[in-house]
Amino acid sequence: MKSKILPKQWVAGALLLAGAYVASAQTNASVKLIDPEVQGEVVAVLAQAPNVPPPITRKHPTKVIVNLEVREVTKRLADGVEYVFWTFGGDVPGSFIRIRAGDFVEFHLNNHQDSKMPHNIDLHAVTGPGGGAASSFTAPGHSSQFSFKALNPGLYVYHCATAPVGMHVGNGMYGLILVEPMEGLPPVDHEYYVMQGDIYTVGKNGEEGLQYFDMNKAIDERPTYVVFNGAVGSLVGDKALTAKVGERIRLFMGNGGPNLVSSFHVIGEIFDTVYPEGGSVAQHNVQTTMIPAGGAAIVEFKVEIPGTYILVDHSLFRAFNKGAIGMLKVDGPANQIVYSGKEVDAVYLGKAAAGGDSEKRVAELKAEVAAEIKGNPKIASLSKEIQMEKGRGVFMQTCFVCHQLNGEGLPGQIPPLAKSDFLAKLTNEEAIRNVLAGRTGEVIVNGKKYNGTMTPLNYLADDQIANVLTYVRNSFGNEGGVVTMEEVKRVRASTAPLAANPFE
Repeated sequence: MKSKILPKQWVAGALLLAGAYVASAQTNASVKLIDPEVQGEVVAVLAQAPNVPPPITRKHPTKVIVNLEVREVTKRLADGVEYVFWTFGGDVPGSFIRIRAGDFVEFHLNNHQDSKMPHNIDLHAVTGPGGGAASSFTAPGHSSQFSFKALNPGLYVYHCATAPVGMHVGNGMYGLILVEPMEGLPPVDHEYYVMQGDIYTVGKNGEEGLQYFDMNKAIDERPTYVVFNGAVGSLVGDKALTAKVGERIRLFMGNGGPNLVSSFHVIGEIFDTVYPEGGSVAQHNVQTTMIPAGGAAIVEFKVEIPGTYILVDHSLFRAFNKGAIGMLKVDGPANQIVYSGKEVDAVYLGKAAAGGDSEKRVAELKAEVAAEIKGNPKIASLSKEIQMEKGRGVFMQTCFVCHQLNGEGLPGQIPPLAKSDFLAKLTNEEAIRNVLAGRTGEVIVNGKKYNGTMTPLNYLADDQIANVLTYVRNSFGNEGGVVTMEEVKRVRASTAPLAANPFE
């Protein structure tokens, strides 16, 4: 085949273009940008959620070198569920970056050699095309560098912007960068880093094993999980945030999305100050703050009362069914002027409506059905299974936050329900009283001491209490009988007080 001879001017043009490209690359690589306001040089201290780097105390801008590594890692998403996350720094959310307004940032993005995908980074704090994305496209085993000046103070999201962008973000590629104002932030006792994200898996919520990204669910905005800090339960139990009475808390709260808007709320607290959108204008005395996908907020509050405060997305099915729930545990003395706790626990039966002949006949028929069920072992067995399924639903809505999904409770605080010798000794009446009236004082469960308070759940209906107790008595390795609605009704009507410990 004859080779084509290109016109001389085409060759010359191509060489000129190639020369210009090489010269441009050499120029960009060799030029040292100097910002006259910058003094000195530091390497940024990065932190993984829920931790935050220390506040910046210097009063002048400096050159800050940021080294951030992209890693694709398999991590826990929920109990028994793993997921291949794409991460900045090895965790979800990505490493927290803290700089000061006026700083000159030299940013290094390093894509680990074991990665399967190229990645980049779009920092919302950057003024420039793509927020750095165009300058940071990095193949596996490579490193990219670009620089920017931090012009605007605020709390900003960063994320991967490699196509398909939604998939990269949905796999966990998001984090926060704080640009402190020149004068710094007011001092507080604790700063924490929390970030919400929606996750789309091929399997259903709770389906065990290694799960993969589901593009169709993501496009339809139907998340399988909505979580804080990358996993269900990442901020509960021994992973809960902590504080003491009288301390001030600052939460750097972000929302990676990729789709959902967060309605962030702390149950039992009011935000003294909120900086919406992570900006400079403050709002005060806020109950719930909206955080858009790709947005952030700074919330501050003082804790006056000891106890456990629940962090939620107040789109509540996301919290109690998909994982967007966390805890802040506060220790210290009570203040009954601010909050008394329960002062009265009286039985309220409501006003009984007068029944006609039809109602009496219905009551007679129900009694006949109950007698037939009781006399037929097969029907009774099926009835128990139905109760347990209904009880599981009550447990998941009401009890799991304290007692945990597996019934193991919280070490040293909340006694386990799983294989509980204490539970096995309780009569049905004692168990019902515990649920209706709560209990306080020391108990010994499976050889370990627990001293706390179980709050009354007397707002539950009689059948809900019967069902959840039947579920608990026959789950988590326990073997027990059925608790009936009639038993609950009878105990509720009784005014006999419950001892602190029925075995004393």
